[in-house]
Amino acid sequence: MKKLLLLLLIGITGSLVNAQDFHLSQWDAAAINANPGMTGAFKGDYRVHGHFRTQWAAIATRPFTTGLASFEVNKGKWGWGIQAANFRAGTGAYNVISVLPAFAWKFPLGKKRHHFLTTGVSAGIFQKSIRISELTFGDEYSAYNGGEFSNPTQETFGDANQLNLDVNVGIMYYFAKPNARVNPFGGLSVYHVNRPSESFIQDKSNKLPFRYQAIGAARVVITKQIAVIPKVMWQYQEKAQELTFSALGQFYLESYDLFILAGGTYRNKDAAIAEVGLKYGQWVGRFSYDINTSSLSGVTNGRGGSEISVTYTFNKPDPNPVPTCPKL
Repeated sequence: MKKLLLLLLIGITGSLVNAQDFHLSQWDAAAINANPGMTGAFKGDYRVHGHFRTQWAAIATRPFTTGLASFEVNKGKWGWGIQAANFRAGTGAYNVISVLPAFAWKFPLGKKRHHFLTTGVSAGIFQKSIRISELTFGDEYSAYNGGEFSNPTQETFGDANQLNLDVNVGIMYYFAKPNARVNPFGGLSVYHVNRPSESFIQDKSNKLPFRYQAIGAARVVITKQIAVIPKVMWQYQEKAQELTFSALGQFYLESYDLFILAGGTYRNKDAAIAEVGLKYGQWVGRFSYDINTSSLSGVTNGRGGSEISVTYTFNKPDPNPVPTCPKL
């Protein structure tokens, strides 16, 4: 019974969406979350980002939700920032709150300063909790009155609130030559490198498994008005893995100084994702919707999840600009 509880509360996102940590369809929009090495790797001085996702409303009484906010500073060779996230999942009000300060070091490769490498780390705390009073167990079931959960449970629990340290590391490469037709970038990251222990059950220990992630992408200029960003992301955690293939197109309306964004993503054996967005000045807004293609599609009728992100970048005028980032 205890193993079943852990499966439902901690592993349910793994069984449904092929990942045990929360995940995002617009993974590249949330830089610190995508790779700590991307902290502060943008053209500008400050960047503020907000993100919200809801999923599984078709099958869950309480839909799974993810909220995320981050703030970053670009200081040339250095970048630092902070990310706060909240994840809620279904019955028992399973809830995760994390606060992760992040720091990255950026340095050029070669004399022409077009190739860059960054290394980064995010380290902070996360708090997990459940409401045991809202859960029911098999030994509570009684056949009386046609069946009801009226017996007292014999299940025992430890602390329903867990506070832990979390450490993540990442490395990124990008090519940032001005006016280049192709600007590739990619990176590797490892999450939960300190293997924090967490358990809601007395006298039991459960270490959060490593999560490995690799990303690869490029911004390809087709014409002065059109560019496309093909992207691949792979991650693996405790025998669960996720593989996505994406392409985001950019169409520039010069008369309005406006970028129209549109694209799609395929998440292996899980979802087909449609995305639209706008970039105007220092603002970028994106919206996506997951169409469920997994074995649950017969129950969900294709309904998966919706996601929205907004990013604002503050940039002081620079008379001598230099390339500093992959153009996500």
